[in-house]
Amino acid sequence: MTTIIDTFAHLLILIGAIISLTAAIGVVRFRDTLSRMHPATKPQVVGLLFVLGGAIIILRSSVDIWMMALAGMFMVLTAPVIAHRVGRVAYREQLGRDGLLDEDAPGGA
Repeated sequence: MTTIIDTFAHLLILIGAIISLTAAIGVVRFRDTLSRMHPATKPQVVGLLFVLGGAIIILRSSVDIWMMALAGMFMVLTAPVIAHRVGRVAYREQLGRDGLLDEDAPGGA
C-alpha cells in the first residue's frame, strides 16, 4: 500500500523526468551554442534535483541518500561554471548566429 509520501516522491521523479526531457529537446532544437547553454544547464539541473529529491524520499532509511545529496550539490556547483566557460569560448570563437553579437560591450570582456 502506498502512502502519501511515496506518491509525492513518485510525482517528484515524474516531474523531474519531464523537465529533463524538455531540456534534452531544447538542446537538440536550438541552433547555436549560446542558445543551447540554457537548456543544457538550468532545466537539466532542476530536473535532476527533482529526481534526486524523489529518490531520497523513497530511500529515506538508506545510507545511499548522502551520495545522492552529494551528486545534487556537485551538479548545482559545477553546471553554472561549465555554462559560463562554454559561453565565453563560443563568444570568443564567434560561434553564435550572425548579427546576435555585433559588437563588444564597453570595457571589453
